[in-house]
Amino acid sequence: MVWLIGDKGMLGSEIARQLTENKIQWIGSDREVDITNSSELRKFASSHGPAANTTGLTVRKRKVPEKITWVINCAAYTAVDKSESEPDLAESLNAEGPLNIARVAREIGAKLIHISTDYVFNGNGKVPYTEEDPKDPIGVYGKTKAEGERQIEKEMTLYYIIRTAWLYGFDGKNFVYTMTKAMNTRDSVKVVNDQKGTPTCAVDLAEAIVKIIDSSDKAPFLFGKKSALPYGIYHFTNQGETTWFEFCNKIYEYGKKYGTITKDCVIEPCLTEDYPTDAKRPQYSVLSKDKIKMGLKIKIPSWEESLEKFIKSPRFEPK
Repeated sequence: MVWLIGDKGMLGSEIARQLTENKIQWIGSDREVDITNSSELRKFASSHGPAANTTGLTVRKRKVPEKITWVINCAAYTAVDKSESEPDLAESLNAEGPLNIARVAREIGAKLIHISTDYVFNGNGKVPYTEEDPKDPIGVYGKTKAEGERQIEKEMTLYYIIRTAWLYGFDGKNFVYTMTKAMNTRDSVKVVNDQKGTPTCAVDLAEAIVKIIDSSDKAPFLFGKKSALPYGIYHFTNQGETTWFEFCNKIYEYGKKYGTITKDCVIEPCLTEDYPTDAKRPQYSVLSKDKIKMGLKIKIPSWEESLEKFIKSPRFEPK
């Protein structure tokens, strides 16, 4: 059974949908279980496993709750700019929270999948970052996410840390929805054209996560633990690279094609310095996916292909 933490968020909601579609038993928690409070996590875990109450007796058989064998952590403090003025809160959710989750996962004998970010790098690179490249975050958000990774690595061995970037999905606010609404109400928009990265559809990332679980649970025992994909850090985004400006142009192109954008809008490029933010953004945050592609034997769609599929979907509904 999977315990999905942050099941109401953009990625968590998509993972929940796919777990259900794939008939993988799961339970979820969100803000009602405080990840900065290890006692609350333990209480939730104990109430949803074999150690929990085993009431529900039948005449011949006792019904025992299924054991939690996987924990997926999608919970995080993701307000990049706000984290600069709320470093303690960002630290508690992005570093202390993952440490608590890792401890509880280890105690109950579960494997952990934790979502991290391209912000653990400084963005000064020129070629896609690999999982082995040194971490060098430039802001509070990135520093706290990097610390969360370190705490997990220190606390347990049965983990997958998956770094992603430029994430959008059907549930919750994201760049695609924001720009769709903007281009439906304004005559022009300005978008940064000197930051490079890769847009990532939550559907594709969720599919990879479900595949990790499914392939691992069907694999032979290795040293007493099931594992098809070696434990460790992996990167996942869609294929290719682009800028926010080019990303926005594709949103406009597909929006006009499928009727989600109904008016004309001029998209103007600008520089990062023309759009000041509290937190400094990585100028280059393209991630290498070779490791996860080879490990899972998967083909990852291009960012353009996934974006078009996303915009033409009946589930597309800007919030």
